[in-house]
Amino acid sequence: MIRDQEKLQTLITQIRGFIRDVAVPNEDRVEAEDRIPGDVVEKLQELGSFGWSIPEEYGGLGLTSEELAIAFMEFTQCSVAFRVYGGQNAGIGSECIIRDGTEEQKRHYLPRLASGEMIGCLALTETSAGSDATAMKTRAVKIDGGYRINGDKRYITLAPIADLYTVFARTSGDRGADGVTAFLIERGTEGMTPSASTPKMGQEGAPIGEIAFENVFVPDTAVLGGVEGLGFRTVMKALNKQRINLSALSTGPAIRMLDDAIAFAKERRQFDKAIGEFQLIQAMLAECKVEIEAARALILETARKRDRGEDVTLEVSLCKYYSTEMCGRVADRVVQIFGGQGYVKGTGIERFYRDVRAFRVYEGTSQIHLLSIAKKLLR
Repeated sequence: MIRDQEKLQTLITQIRGFIRDVAVPNEDRVEAEDRIPGDVVEKLQELGSFGWSIPEEYGGLGLTSEELAIAFMEFTQCSVAFRVYGGQNAGIGSECIIRDGTEEQKRHYLPRLASGEMIGCLALTETSAGSDATAMKTRAVKIDGGYRINGDKRYITLAPIADLYTVFARTSGDRGADGVTAFLIERGTEGMTPSASTPKMGQEGAPIGEIAFENVFVPDTAVLGGVEGLGFRTVMKALNKQRINLSALSTGPAIRMLDDAIAFAKERRQFDKAIGEFQLIQAMLAECKVEIEAARALILETARKRDRGEDVTLEVSLCKYYSTEMCGRVADRVVQIFGGQGYVKGTGIERFYRDVRAFRVYEGTSQIHLLSIAKKLLR
């Protein structure tokens, strides 16, 4: 649902200005330094991307699902690190609080997340709890006045630099969704130790890391929503929306890569003609365009359904699976079109090729989503 076309167009214009004037000129710098520099953070705060999905009453823009998808498809036409840092608060960094936080928790944290004063992250995955997230071993034991948490988390996006962690721990039982509780824990809490950035294939500037919990005390007020045992249901609701976001976030890089490939195909000459005149190059460009537009249509229709209050559990899996796989195929074709220049550093194409590979892994692997789609079809 688009509430005000003129306001949305103004935002899109601002995003395009940020991409053109700030993000693209700093892509190599961010990769080299493996961080988002302070002057770029200030520009992100001016853009307001941290609060796009946070309700207006808490300092955000309160974008609808459709508006947010459109904004994210524009915002991600640059290196992935910018959207991870500048967009996480508009997704998994805040969504659990928006959905199930107490009014006190919302008023305390959401304005700070919306402004970018705090960076939030979602701490769910563990060494033995990935696709089977309910197999988590991190445990919170009830004591007078609060809980003691012990365990660890792994592959947590922005964990090395986050300020607020939505942490999931088992408060009862050993398996299953019941008994998982969500806690809001701030950086610097005694006994909670985030690691340094974990070396990885790509997405430099958007660190992931581990978090260790050793007898971490949190008060009762840290329980998200104030209710024990509802954490897994909360994160599933959050991911139901976030997977629309991730689908849009996976489509933006594909748009950028195709644009770069078209420009290259017009300029690069072989056999006394631009390579864009060769039909096999044309076919690869056309395939990219078809898949991008198919993803865009699926994402926007799913977002509209969610805005209308419809159950989109099946559709979000369709979106997440198709758009992330599509982005990988586009990246592969574009490297092929660029040839040697697509494999070496300098054009940015090899960076996209590495960066987008993670899309098919996090927030539900492609295989998990295929199983989910099949189960819903057969139910």
